[in-house]
Amino acid sequence: MQLSESSTKSLATQAAEVLRAKILSGLEVPGARLGIDDLKQRLGVGASPLREALNLLVAEGLVQRIDQRGFRVARADRSELADLIKTRCMIEGAALRASIAQGDLAWEEGVVATLHRIGRIPRSLSSERFDPNPAWDEAHQVFHLALISACGATMLLDICKTLHQRATRFRNLSNSVGWGERDVASEHAALAEAAIQRRADDAVRLLEAHYRRTGLVLEQGIEAVATSRL
Repeated sequence: MQLSESSTKSLATQAAEVLRAKILSGLEVPGARLGIDDLKQRLGVGASPLREALNLLVAEGLVQRIDQRGFRVARADRSELADLIKTRCMIEGAALRASIAQGDLAWEEGVVATLHRIGRIPRSLSSERFDPNPAWDEAHQVFHLALISACGATMLLDICKTLHQRATRFRNLSNSVGWGERDVASEHAALAEAAIQRRADDAVRLLEAHYRRTGLVLEQGIEAVATSRL
């Protein structure tokens, strides 16, 4: 894939977007080395914007810098997943409480609208096997960000967005494990209802349960994928 210098986006931004999409989709294997020379050929861009792009992804936790040896795709193992779930529960739980306390009618309408949208999009592109639907992934992120959008802290929202991206990566790496066995739509509906009704304790409890349940499914997926590669 060749990037375009005529785009309104910088080459570094374009490169970061391409690599981010590949990492989140699981096309770039966890732990794989990201060599500058190889990326120059694949993306048709120079070393300087590539290093800038990779450093952006380091800040997002999707790429790791190797001392004196360049970059590699961030690992994705059980300990990383457990830390991610714990962090999301702590940070997004606090953001949700603040959002419920400060949210107005427009915030409520936004939560309802995003819940409706995600309910209209299939999670899988195939009804016979799990094929991740990028449109559902996007709507899923928008819904969760809508819940906490009234927290009043822009930096906190940026952190939550990054954490959600990392969770999306685990979902795609885990393939089809647990797909079809869980009523995610009902979990989302219950969470939205508790938030709109200003039942903060219930909403936070439901959010944490939602993430922990996801963590268990993804852990099974990681183990299944690892076993299949032996």
